[in-house]
Amino acid sequence: MIVVSLQYQKNDIMDAIKMIQERRSVNFFDPTKKLDEETLKNIINLAVNAPSASNLQPWRIIAIRSDEAKERFWNIAFKQPKVKESSVNLLIVGNLNGWNKDNPVWEEMLQSVGGKVEVVEASQKGAAAGNGSTEARRIAFAQANSGLLAMSIMYAASAYGVDSHPMNGFDYEAVHKEFGLADHEMPVMNICLGYFDKSKTLRPRRPRRGFDEIVEML
Repeated sequence: MIVVSLQYQKNDIMDAIKMIQERRSVNFFDPTKKLDEETLKNIINLAVNAPSASNLQPWRIIAIRSDEAKERFWNIAFKQPKVKESSVNLLIVGNLNGWNKDNPVWEEMLQSVGGKVEVVEASQKGAAAGNGSTEARRIAFAQANSGLLAMSIMYAASAYGVDSHPMNGFDYEAVHKEFGLADHEMPVMNICLGYFDKSKTLRPRRPRRGFDEIVEML
């Protein structure tokens, strides 16, 4: 039996706690301060370490960064200022059919298990039954996994000193049409990334419900 011990320094733990506690959904972005592409790539490449069902990664991201693209999105996002003021909008798109056999991840799994086809086929069968048997399951599959990526993006952004704001305040059908999503895709949420406008003041953080209120111990 192999026991893996992960050694964390106290400072590492405190830094992680501080980042989680201090991250805020910023409603006001400084439009003059731009997020460079290298930092954006670093954020995404860190965030994709997020878990997903069978590592299927049923998602893609539309990065809405140009003024023209922002205008298109702004018009179907209830004309919210943060859409234009943030450096980039990351539209998280979930794949309703990401469990299908045509997902290239299955081939990667085949290689990782030494070419044992029966192992992959068993996983494919389970994925189809668990995620694709009904429309509700397909939607839940796309939303749940994309949500994991979304939160990972926001924490990764915090690690790079970049502010964020998740939003679902947009016309889903219009977004689907405007940005050419496929029939098997759905917009899950948008994440505004950029830098807080320090001339503004954030409202105090609202109370969060804690362990005693949300956990049922069985």
